[in-house]
Amino acid sequence: MEKLFEIIFEDDDLLVINKPAGLVCHPTKNGELSSLIGRIRLHLGVGASAHLINRLDRETSGVVLAAKNPEAAGILGKLWETRAVEKEYLAIVHGTLRDDAGQIDLPLMADKASAVAVKSCVGEGGVAARTDFRVERRFHRAEGDFTLLRVWPRTGRKHQIRIHLAAIGHPIVGDKLYGGDEDLYLALVQNRLTDRQHEKLILTNHALHAEQLRFDWRGEKRIFQATPSSEFAEFPIILPAD
Repeated sequence: MEKLFEIIFEDDDLLVINKPAGLVCHPTKNGELSSLIGRIRLHLGVGASAHLINRLDRETSGVVLAAKNPEAAGILGKLWETRAVEKEYLAIVHGTLRDDAGQIDLPLMADKASAVAVKSCVGEGGVAARTDFRVERRFHRAEGDFTLLRVWPRTGRKHQIRIHLAAIGHPIVGDKLYGGDEDLYLALVQNRLTDRQHEKLILTNHALHAEQLRFDWRGEKRIFQATPSSEFAEFPIILPAD
């Protein structure tokens, strides 16, 4: 049987996982192995309780926290509601950011002009959203200029980091929905991505990784960290020419 997932930490209350890119969190019709929650249920066994506390988009990798009982789920849910959890991401974006650090404070709303029902956008009258970032590395490859960012979403809106970075002109590498051509997303869900489209995307999945979760738990400061995939980690490494 294939490995269900990488476990970062587990005890009687918590199960912390490094979710791979390409795996959805919610149940699907394609069996338990096709979703993270399905795999968690397989891991915990028949009759076990499983509550996803945070969720990541299908192509986003990184730290996902599950509670193993209703009491823990209730406590953790309140921590998320009161924004008592610090989330830290890594993102690789197109282009070279001029500033070493910055803040994006732009409201988000449903994108009614899009053919994709789940898509959101920046817009007046939307809900408040704030993202802070810091440049980790600027680099160049044959495909162009790129920047590796460390990112902190201060609010928890749907697709927030992806929308905010695209809004300032630096979409995440491989983002099929917010990278400027949403037909790439439609091609993905309709299983018609061409070799040329794959080449345009550069990476198999978009380059966003939830690296850390930090919060107080039962009187102790907890930090859970996930290592990004080799495809993500090796992208900023420029090998010398032969």
